[in-house]
Amino acid sequence: MTYSSRRRVLATIFAGVIALFFLVPTIWIVLTAFKTDAEALRGGINFWPDQFTFENFAYLFSPDNYEVDVVGWLKNTLIVSTVGTTAVVLIDSMAAYGLARLNVPFKRVIILLIMVSMLIPGVITLLPQFLNFANLGLLNTYAVMILPVTASTTGVFLLYQFLRSFPAAIEESAVLDGANKWQIFWHVVLPNVKPMVVTLAVTTFIGLYNDFLWPLVTINRNQLKTVTVGVANMMSGSLSVSYGRLMALSLLSSIPMLIVFIVAQKQLVKAITHTGIK
Repeated sequence: MTYSSRRRVLATIFAGVIALFFLVPTIWIVLTAFKTDAEALRGGINFWPDQFTFENFAYLFSPDNYEVDVVGWLKNTLIVSTVGTTAVVLIDSMAAYGLARLNVPFKRVIILLIMVSMLIPGVITLLPQFLNFANLGLLNTYAVMILPVTASTTGVFLLYQFLRSFPAAIEESAVLDGANKWQIFWHVVLPNVKPMVVTLAVTTFIGLYNDFLWPLVTINRNQLKTVTVGVANMMSGSLSVSYGRLMALSLLSSIPMLIVFIVAQKQLVKAITHTGIK
């Protein structure tokens, strides 16, 4: 075995060990979701259930269960994440294209403000935003969870940097064919920057799906809670003594994110590869 082959083997083994450390908690969650409460609370190393049971999942979807609304929480989370992600992608891509290609007044000042706003921690703006939405009477509504995330300065800056290096010759060819600015943006620019747009969409969706603090302080109606707030409430409620039900709820809440990542995986790899080539 050559020196380079040994290095590859050692690197593979090292990567496998690191991956195992990340997989162990996930495996524990999945297997615990199929255990009884007595077995889940039993001490020692007992990853594999003695007998698989679906009682935990049946409890979560039971019509007599007034405390856990899995379907409602997932619906609220998906609505907020989907609408918010769509708004971010559309607004950020149009703003980035305008800054990169159009003669926007005070362009440098706008870009500077975008960069400065990226340095401000979100927790600093939490109280002013809460007071604004409270004065507007929008607490305990979908609007209070969606409106603050309809645009992202990070997304604008990311796409702006990418569009600056986009070949202008492609757009000039479209102009010669009679296309206007909107047609160029929609039919020429967006399809060519699809990997970056998908990356922005996936990161935004995951961020909104996992958001906890803002829905926690703005929503107190059980019917409008997101899944992260619901899981946290269950951890301090009756499910705090039922690890099996709590892990079943956590497992169900992670499925949508897993699906999104699997669907967008190819585009994410393309975006990383393209950025590396540049």
